[in-house]
Amino acid sequence: MIVKTKLRKGDTVIVLAGKEKGKVGKIKKILRDSNPNKIRVIVEGVNIGKKHVKGIEGVREGGIFEIERPIHISNVALYDEKNKQKIKIGIRYREEGDKVIKERFNKKTGETIDIIWEKPKKK
Repeated sequence: MIVKTKLRKGDTVIVLAGKEKGKVGKIKKILRDSNPNKIRVIVEGVNIGKKHVKGIEGVREGGIFEIERPIHISNVALYDEKNKQKIKIGIRYREEGDKVIKERFNKKTGETIDIIWEKPKKK
């Protein structure tokens, strides 16, 4: 079962809860699970943890590395860089001539964020 989200890889988001609250970054990866309550995202520069790695001769060097840890998707919201605030996302269908357009939009202003797909209109 594929769980759909309104956020996408590459979106700029703001962290809403936890020790990293208020930080802004881009989504690097969305980690999906069959359980819709376990969708997590990895955000650039947010929730950094240390990982101890044992060296393997001829393969890699050992040491302590900093990596970005996942955050639950409910703890992030899309960030509007123009207005410097979080925004809610909606999905709507628009008809333009002979095609139907599915798009993400800002619920407060009604502006289109991006187009998900365009299909020819069925007759």
